[in-house]
Amino acid sequence: MKKVPLFLLTLFLSQSLLSFAATVDSIDVASTAMNKTYKAAVVLPASYAKSKTAYPVLYLLHGGYGHFRDWLTSTPDKMLVKNLADQFNLIIVMPEGETFGWYLNSPLDKTSQFETYITKEVIDKIDNTYRTVASKKGRVITGLSMGGHGSLYLSTRHPDLFSAAGSMSGALDLSSSNWKIQPDFAKSIKDRFEKILGRDTTTTTVFFDNSVVNMADKMKVNNLPLIIDCGVDDFLIEPNRELHRRLVYNHTPHDYTEHPGAHTWDYWENSLPFHVLFFSKILKSNGVTVP
Repeated sequence: MKKVPLFLLTLFLSQSLLSFAATVDSIDVASTAMNKTYKAAVVLPASYAKSKTAYPVLYLLHGGYGHFRDWLTSTPDKMLVKNLADQFNLIIVMPEGETFGWYLNSPLDKTSQFETYITKEVIDKIDNTYRTVASKKGRVITGLSMGGHGSLYLSTRHPDLFSAAGSMSGALDLSSSNWKIQPDFAKSIKDRFEKILGRDTTTTTVFFDNSVVNMADKMKVNNLPLIIDCGVDDFLIEPNRELHRRLVYNHTPHDYTEHPGAHTWDYWENSLPFHVLFFSKILKSNGVTVP
């Protein structure tokens, strides 16, 4: 029997593995609300191409000073999101939130309307482009830092769109005075917030009303399954503990965990699989998982 050359065997195995790996689309999502077009990354599990069924969707939000591809390029394991899409048969969508968009509609800047963009324009584009479970039963959302605030903010304000939500190291209070950061960073954050929300003073409620930490009672009414975690050395640990305390006090069921770690990609790489596992149980109970 002839021996197969090693390089041919390696090539065959590589091609075989690639044929069973998740794929990434980069799509344009036009925004009428902001009169511009942004890109989104869409990870399709390998099973998607061979199936005719509808798939549940995880919306995965990036953090401040970041962009839509961060979850694909910044984790130590560059296959993390693809592997999770394959393992749980999920479509994973990573939309653009701009470096400081906060996934809300700015009352001052009409070019920063990311609440409308995500909840209407991105979701519509995804549901009209891919085979999705186009209802809240098949839609979940989470994110890191600014994206953690964004995922809880959007799901709380739009409980008709999502069946569960999460936050990793979320910046859950828009008043940066409650963050453990250096004065120069605090000033930079404050200046950037003022461009989209105005001044944070005792005579305005805009920061209060848009901070997730103040939405605990609405979360109780919505009764969406929630998963929230933060590193014990993270500069945002106190806002996370405060939301947890308020949810405990008003008897809102939620999954809250503090892990070793700080505001780093090593932490989020470890955290994301816990979120996806949590969501998979919700999606299974909704009857929308793909075998």
